[in-house]
Amino acid sequence: MYTVLLIGIGGFIGAILRYTIGGWVQNSFSNFPFGTLTVNIIGSFFLGLIMYLSEYQGVFSDQTRMFLTIGMIGAFTTLSTFSYESFRLLERSEFTLLTINLTATVLLSMFAVYIGKTVALSFATGIWRGFR
Repeated sequence: MYTVLLIGIGGFIGAILRYTIGGWVQNSFSNFPFGTLTVNIIGSFFLGLIMYLSEYQGVFSDQTRMFLTIGMIGAFTTLSTFSYESFRLLERSEFTLLTINLTATVLLSMFAVYIGKTVALSFATGIWRGFR
């Protein structure tokens, strides 16, 4: 029960962060869903960072890892919103924006996971020893 509560609290925090950051970014744009793209890239980076720090360094306990990844990042990233917004671009025949959104979200989110992994592994190789 404790773990479920922990994940729920993480989800609460992640959802508020998603609303705040996504909305703040989106307010600058009208047609293209930059808010969703931004939170997916940020979430992917932190998911990669946390998972690889957990795997290679044992930095987080299982409960902390679940709080951060399943709870916070799970509520923060937005595949369903991404899918809906992409479909709306398709419905409006905005094929260029649809292609940019699909390509940018998938490639930049995967790249963000890679960067998170790289940062995590740099801890393992001692680059960040002074910061631990």
